[in-house]
Amino acid sequence: MDNNNQDRFIVSVKVGPKGQITIPKEAREMFDIKEGETLMVLGDKQRGIAILKADAFYHIAEDQIK
Repeated sequence: MDNNNQDRFIVSVKVGPKGQITIPKEAREMFDIKEGETLMVLGDKQRGIAILKADAFYHIAEDQIK
């Protein structure tokens, strides 16, 4: 992985036979993702897929409701 900027990276992952991907170590460390943690997968046909930690998603959703 080429990581010239400590705040960003690009990496490819392969989808396994059960539709699973592995989140690269660098991403898990950067976003403090721990084993067993819940993530949210958001999808939009035009904009693509985003993965967020559940607590961050709930915080954003809460702000939108206020």
